[in-house]
Amino acid sequence: MTGTPIHFEIHADHVERAKTFYATVFGWTFEDYSEYTGSPYFGVTTGEKSELGINGGFMLRKGDAPSAETPVTGFVCTMGVESYDQAHQTILAAGGSVALEKYALPGMAWQGYYHDTEGNIFGIHEPDENAQ
Repeated sequence: MTGTPIHFEIHADHVERAKTFYATVFGWTFEDYSEYTGSPYFGVTTGEKSELGINGGFMLRKGDAPSAETPVTGFVCTMGVESYDQAHQTILAAGGSVALEKYALPGMAWQGYYHDTEGNIFGIHEPDENAQ
């Protein structure tokens, strides 16, 4: 066992809304696995097999949604983007909101965090050696 992440799950109150958000923002695609799980569950493909990354799934949340003041109680996934500013605009247009404003990781990248349409937090990361 290597401890390398191999799968993620995003919990959603409205799975279709969440699918629309991530398809719009990141181009993810989905496959219905509900017949295997007995409840709404969609496999998530995040990119081409030749690209670094992992795939995951969306599932119906089995409890209360996190409030805006709730600290993170699970893993936060960060997605690589080619343009932070373009991704920021796309996220907001798709119904997301800023959780933590864009900031520099000096000499490495631009980083920031957002709420998706389900109240989950995720990050975006644009490599940039000139970030200050």
